[in-house]
Amino acid sequence: MQPVIFPCGIQALPVSAEVSCSFVGNELFPQFIATDSSVSFCDEQYAMLEFLLPINPDTQVMGDGFQMLAQTAGSLNHPIDVGRCPDNNESYRIYSSNAPKRYYNYLVIESSYSEFTLFGFTSCHRFSGYFEYNNGMIKAYIDGESVAILTQSYQEKSTLESITVLQGNDINVLYQHFSALIEANHPARLGVSQKAPVGWCSWYAYYAGVSEQNIHHNVDQMHGELEALEWVLLDDGYQAFMGDWLTPSDRFAGGVQHLIQQIKAKGKKPAIWMAPFIAQPESKVFNDHPDWFVRNEQDELLKAEDITYGGWRCTPWYILDTSHPDVQQHLIHVVRTMREEWGVELFKLDANYWGTLKGSRYKKGVTGVQAYRMGMEAIAKGAGDAWLLGCNAPMWPSLGLVDAMRVSDDVERQPHRFEQIAKETFSRAWQHQRLWQIDPDCATLISIEGQATSSENYHFHRDVLLACGGLLLSGDPLYHLDDFARNTLSALIERQNVTQSSAVFDDLLMRHAELDYGESDKLHVLFNFSGDEKRTVILDSKIGGEWCDYWTGEQVSLATNTQCRVDLNAGLMSRAVLFKAKR
Repeated sequence: MQPVIFPCGIQALPVSAEVSCSFVGNELFPQFIATDSSVSFCDEQYAMLEFLLPINPDTQVMGDGFQMLAQTAGSLNHPIDVGRCPDNNESYRIYSSNAPKRYYNYLVIESSYSEFTLFGFTSCHRFSGYFEYNNGMIKAYIDGESVAILTQSYQEKSTLESITVLQGNDINVLYQHFSALIEANHPARLGVSQKAPVGWCSWYAYYAGVSEQNIHHNVDQMHGELEALEWVLLDDGYQAFMGDWLTPSDRFAGGVQHLIQQIKAKGKKPAIWMAPFIAQPESKVFNDHPDWFVRNEQDELLKAEDITYGGWRCTPWYILDTSHPDVQQHLIHVVRTMREEWGVELFKLDANYWGTLKGSRYKKGVTGVQAYRMGMEAIAKGAGDAWLLGCNAPMWPSLGLVDAMRVSDDVERQPHRFEQIAKETFSRAWQHQRLWQIDPDCATLISIEGQATSSENYHFHRDVLLACGGLLLSGDPLYHLDDFARNTLSALIERQNVTQSSAVFDDLLMRHAELDYGESDKLHVLFNFSGDEKRTVILDSKIGGEWCDYWTGEQVSLATNTQCRVDLNAGLMSRAVLFKAKR
């Protein structure tokens, strides 16, 4: 077999004689070719390409995970899990913890001389793709899910997922090129380029115990200096059972539809949470339609906990078979009812990862990725022009199917979680307004019972939100906000009015973010993480101006007309400095 050569000069060798490759620009399109008349089955770990390039295994890397909670940093020799739920841990079990680390979707390597190499899958229609480093070599794989590659829909040949390799000394330029290739395969939804929602979410104030009165109490606060909080997101807890989304719990005696109408009457935009692909055993949908659910190899109903994380409450979770036409119609009906009869304008779709679980489905030869995309397309049909926000989602299988995407774990009012979601969000910030609008999760700026931390840590959290942009939803009980929280929300809303963009980082350590702030000003947001030592940063400008603290407006004392010195103490620290050019 002859190697293929990417336009950047990197060579790759097809691993199997069944795979042929062709280029269109920077994109490689591998195809599966039948070698005989039999139907070929694709192994769960199906190797496609072996990359022929020297690798320093100790250089910095960043790789994605299959699902939202998984990302990898560190180096190829010493990978470090960014989130708390990697794909190969004891809960998720997507692959064995003894296997080489998988970098789903893309892998970025930063060389010692500040050149970046990006390996990426530019499509995810049928199979999820990933990269592995093993025995000094990087290989590209797809998870074939042991399905027949050649079916009635894929006769003599089957296009596998497309791949690119990009190189350069500006990581943000590479991300821009990568995004353009992805969007050609998965056109972005309209919300990606619209104004990001700004509002309030019930979850981090009340969790599953939310009541109708809680919602009214907070909506009544959304006036005056909080008038700009436009959206009201009713999160988990309103429904009678997981799976019965149109039936309210007894804490919503007046009905969710009536509550939503009251929210709209007060001039706010209603949003609602649902986990569309799961149901608990007590639910009506599960008891009325057991034939609608995914089964295991023994033809028994599949419990999520048997193969992956079983869910955070109301378990066991059973998985709707979205390859079934009746399930698709059910999803269309539920979402359309909420959109057209209730008036919901944004759907937060949670637990989406479970829609991809492997199992026996109504339609044979369909992968979990395909089934998930069928379900999301049904939801989009029911939602019409409403926003779709993905959460706990499979990342690349969601391409082109959501307006916004949660890119971090759940926020908690604790320093370790503030740090974790900062790293998770920063490493995916390049996706903002390209693949989807990013959701860094809620702004939690005051302590509540059982969750409390120092003002220093809340300062760090606000700087994270300042840098990343995207959706801005308060997660605090609004009637308890102090001056710090109110002033912070006002400043973050003003930032959204100036620019919707995310700040950009120039390396994989993600400690210095820059953002064009208006016509000629520039915002610098600097970070130290837990293991970082005290450091001094020198900020430069090619034109004259003044350097101010973003939050106070005070001039930075250690500054000249074109330069500013910022000192960061060791540990979890941050600083936001705005350069104001001379007018």
